[in-house]
Amino acid sequence: MIAFTGLLATLLPSVSQAQTLKDGKVYLNEDGSHFVKFTLVSQIWLRTQDYNPGTTIFGYSKNSGTDIGIRRFRMQLFGQLTDRVFIYSQIGENNFNNLSDRKLGLFVHDALGEYAVVKKHLSLGGGLSAWSGLSRFASPSVGSIMGVDAPLFQQSTNDVTDQFLRKLSVYAKGKLGKFDYRLVMAQPMAFQKGTGYSATLSPTANFSSLPPKMQWNGYFQYQFKDQESNQTPYMTGTYLGKKKVFNVGVGFVYQPDAMWKLGANMKDTVQTNMLQLAADVYYDAPVGTKGQAVSLYGSVTHFDFGTNYIRNLGVMNPANGTNDKNILNGGGNGFPAYGTGNVLYAQAGYKLSDNLIGKTTLMPYAAIQHANYEKLNTPMNFIDLGVSWLLSGHTSKLTASYQNRPVYLNNGDLSERKGALVVQYQAFFN
Repeated sequence: MIAFTGLLATLLPSVSQAQTLKDGKVYLNEDGSHFVKFTLVSQIWLRTQDYNPGTTIFGYSKNSGTDIGIRRFRMQLFGQLTDRVFIYSQIGENNFNNLSDRKLGLFVHDALGEYAVVKKHLSLGGGLSAWSGLSRFASPSVGSIMGVDAPLFQQSTNDVTDQFLRKLSVYAKGKLGKFDYRLVMAQPMAFQKGTGYSATLSPTANFSSLPPKMQWNGYFQYQFKDQESNQTPYMTGTYLGKKKVFNVGVGFVYQPDAMWKLGANMKDTVQTNMLQLAADVYYDAPVGTKGQAVSLYGSVTHFDFGTNYIRNLGVMNPANGTNDKNILNGGGNGFPAYGTGNVLYAQAGYKLSDNLIGKTTLMPYAAIQHANYEKLNTPMNFIDLGVSWLLSGHTSKLTASYQNRPVYLNNGDLSERKGALVVQYQAFFN
């Protein structure tokens, strides 16, 4: 953090010395092709929700509650230093609520360097980065997502063997006409330091505690209409009618011997590969004559984590315990978002005409994650319905979201459903 602010203090005085500052950029040459850029985003949540059965907070039972938290706070500093040299860094905070460790501080999200071997067509880079495979929103641009969250299941090893989706990796990326590609070799982080670590072996697959082998990622898309930037790995949620984009993509994640379990004789250790495959389509374009726009996204994903693998997701979980061991979800707002099986996902949004409410407008949206996981006896459906009040595009917006999640028993049966109402305010300097 000290180094980050120190670099800013060094760069910004140059603005008054024959440099210009526009759109957060300090230009380093006359034509603006060399620059350093700074961005900020803050997303604050006010939320009320029903908790999973058996939820406890420091041992005290709780059925529901209201909480306030910082869902995301990010600072980016990056730059095109020469015609071929690009540097990118990001620090920030995620999921800070009243249960979080105090004064925990910001942590490094990204730190990479990149060299353009063949301009636009092939760049090679490395470091801690979000260049990843699988699908579009495996690396979402959080400041432009349509609702309060991207489809988080696409960040398939989030904080298990990576750092909030970022991986220590080397990568190749580029464009060949309308074909956009990224290929990544990543070294998984030690599972022993990850979320949900357990050294216990069982007939149900889990991540292996053995030193991991390299992980391979790829994502390839054909961009039929307007071309999207691949300067950073992050993919835009919605352009709010500023572009006409139509992309079809496919991707994969593969890691040999990533998983292990007990064999049939309950003695042998069996190692298995982790394989994830996905295909998706994205359409985002203006419609009508008054600034209206439509945003559509759909994906199909195959997860193979091994026999009966399942993992819960509890975004900024307001609870830290449970006294009901029959509930698969655990305490708070957790639900089984990841698992061996197949996932269908769809989201759709419609931006209403400009200047609908004064100089502001609205964008209602809907999203569903429909998963058939091997561990569960019925499909898992997570539903998100909401509307964004675009006070100033993505720069200032207020989003209200209703989320509905399933609660499962340990035997895989669906028990009941729970709801949450989330209000988010976003301020975004880009």
